[in-house]
Amino acid sequence: MGMNTDVGGGTATREAPASLSRKDFVSDQEVRWCPGCGDYAILAQVQRVMPTLGIPRENIVFISGIGCSSRFPYYMNTYGFHSIHGRAATLATGLKCARPELSVWVVTGDGDGLSIGGNHLIHALRRNVDLKILLFNNRIYGLTKGQYSPTSEFGKKTKSTPLGSIDYPINPVQVALAAEATFVARSFDRDLNHLAHIVERAAAHKGSAFVEIYQNCNIFNDHAFEHFTEKDVRDDRTVYLEHGKPLVFGRGGDKGIRLRGLHPEVVALGDGGSTEELLVHDERARDASLAYLLSHLDYPEYPIPLGVFRAIQRPTLETMMQTQVDQAVQKGGPRDLDALLRGRETWTVDA
Repeated sequence: MGMNTDVGGGTATREAPASLSRKDFVSDQEVRWCPGCGDYAILAQVQRVMPTLGIPRENIVFISGIGCSSRFPYYMNTYGFHSIHGRAATLATGLKCARPELSVWVVTGDGDGLSIGGNHLIHALRRNVDLKILLFNNRIYGLTKGQYSPTSEFGKKTKSTPLGSIDYPINPVQVALAAEATFVARSFDRDLNHLAHIVERAAAHKGSAFVEIYQNCNIFNDHAFEHFTEKDVRDDRTVYLEHGKPLVFGRGGDKGIRLRGLHPEVVALGDGGSTEELLVHDERARDASLAYLLSHLDYPEYPIPLGVFRAIQRPTLETMMQTQVDQAVQKGGPRDLDALLRGRETWTVDA
């Protein structure tokens, strides 16, 4: 069946099977993560979403850096590249600019993406390269056996901080918003349907799509997120962001968030509070002020926001780059690379 699929800046024209299933995206490699690792759940949901996108497997590429999460390309039956520490976003940027018709995914971790790779991540986001970036955040270095990471909480005791970390942690969502990413979202490994939905939203977005995924490392940082991910407390300690809807949470929807000036306030509904006065989420606002405000909400004073913080449209880097190339060709005509290399500005050095 012939296929013309818009893949964020290009058109895929190769023949695609009539239908694909999750099994088509499972590679023949043995998955080698620790038993019980949250990475398994993330992998399963990405494999579940891939066949729904209508993109031929040969037009999909997963690029990673170094870390537990960076084994991801081996387990996807697509093209992939296991690159070097912190440089996945850089390699992905080059690939997307050279081959804009490809669907390019970056899989990274809180150490790989926010420490050595922080600079590269920021620039990929600010340039609005059409990449889908999944950042697994377990607040620890897992592959190197339990050192504190850029997202580890203040006072965290690890092998590298036996007296407790004196570094203040990075908030990945705030970093992405500050870099003007056009799509910023958060999910976690225990809510499979929500995670799949967010991955779908990221895939459909044209531009830099950044997704933070809270992921449990049951070996070196077990229970890091259980204070809000467990089913018996989740309703009261998380709020799901839905565009155009008020911020309601709690078991039975009995709580909400409203603004007092610029200060968010948790109120009990039906007890002097009503949904009419609650803060209404707007993921499409050109001004990122609301998204910034929501990114600061944290337990125990507030519920943890999950969902899409921001989703706006802006021209992508690879589209603008191609426009410049087309304009240059139109103005000066096509160029001969060999003639350029052998032109008047070259010379020969005799021995």
